[in-house]
Amino acid sequence: MIVETNARTGTILVVDDNPTNIQVLFDILSEIGYRVAIAKSGEAALQRLQSYQPDIILLDVMMPGIDGFETCQRLKAESATREIPVIFMTALSDTVDKVKGLSLGAVDYITKPIQHEEALARIRVHLQLHNSQKVLEQRTSELSQALDNLKQTQMHLVQSEKMSSLGQLVAGLAHEINNPVNFIYGNLKPAEEHIQDLITFVSLYQECHPQPHPKIQAWMEEVDVEYVAEDLPKLLNSLKLGSDRIRQLVLSLRNFSRLDESELKPADIHAGIDSTLLILQHRLKASPEHPTIQVIKDYGKLPMVECYPSQINQVVMNLLSNAIDALEESRVNSTPKITIRTCVTNNNWITIAIADNGIGISEEIRSQLFDPFFTTKPIGKGTGLGLSISYQIITQKHNGKIYCYSTPGQGTEFIVEIPVQRVMCQIG
Repeated sequence: MIVETNARTGTILVVDDNPTNIQVLFDILSEIGYRVAIAKSGEAALQRLQSYQPDIILLDVMMPGIDGFETCQRLKAESATREIPVIFMTALSDTVDKVKGLSLGAVDYITKPIQHEEALARIRVHLQLHNSQKVLEQRTSELSQALDNLKQTQMHLVQSEKMSSLGQLVAGLAHEINNPVNFIYGNLKPAEEHIQDLITFVSLYQECHPQPHPKIQAWMEEVDVEYVAEDLPKLLNSLKLGSDRIRQLVLSLRNFSRLDESELKPADIHAGIDSTLLILQHRLKASPEHPTIQVIKDYGKLPMVECYPSQINQVVMNLLSNAIDALEESRVNSTPKITIRTCVTNNNWITIAIADNGIGISEEIRSQLFDPFFTTKPIGKGTGLGLSISYQIITQKHNGKIYCYSTPGQGTEFIVEIPVQRVMCQIG
């Protein structure tokens, strides 16, 4: 709740070396209802202001020691006192002096000898302006906080809906693919045995009947029976490799979604990275627009880490996708590559570093990377949520840290650090 200070209950600091002026101002201001504090020199005022914050300062210009101009200059140089309104009190009527005082940050002048009604009117106006400014700043701060909260809520809603839909889609797709693939994979073994039996039969036939009927001989030469017998095992082996590849992809999709893992659990970080790389394999291959993106794995020996595996996979997916985007957009690097490095630091934290040798990111953009809805991608290609969500996952969900280092023209590296909650067993 905002409380506005009544102008008549404000606190005024009077800085003047003349006891008569001090007494007159003290009596007038106190009688009106203001709280009045006194300082007899610029040095004393600066000392007092280290532990005391008035609502306005009446500052004499001509004082021994540091004069009013220097005192005002020092006040405006300090963050704790620069916002306090300063009204100069002076017998100087020279316009140059007045301009000098206003340029140093003063808000007004009271000319000596002081006209009481004029002085009170000026003080009242500036106290009201100061209080209004404080109220405005407070309301602006509250609105800014409300906007930030709204952005965070919107981001979490989008993330929740996005991850729920993605998880269900991936899990459903993996399930639907898994059934026919298992059927194919399961029948490859008996098919191989049957085909081998047929090849054996042909070999026995040729052994027992070296001079077959001319029609059979012509057909055998047409289809090249010897080549078929030699090529069929290779064909079956290719089918086995292909179906096994599909099974691995299905497993990677299931590992990536991990819909049943809503709690902290020990996870193999490397397995999550490898699953994500397999899903992104199609984007790493060469195309007419860009060459093959080389992936270099520099894996250290990591312990099992207690984490939310699906969320860590999501972070890795975002960072790898951004690295691929950067390399595709650069189009000047003939040997694009992504380096993935993992290790355990001395303070028992897991480090995951993902670097590309793309065009890099400028400091201006880098300072906004983790802001919600900030994106440099064209409309329709980026939501500005990927890195912001990644930041939330690492810093809030895992009490970790995420950094970005980049040199324009040389590349970008994202570093994720996660504390090891509980060390299980060592993995390669």
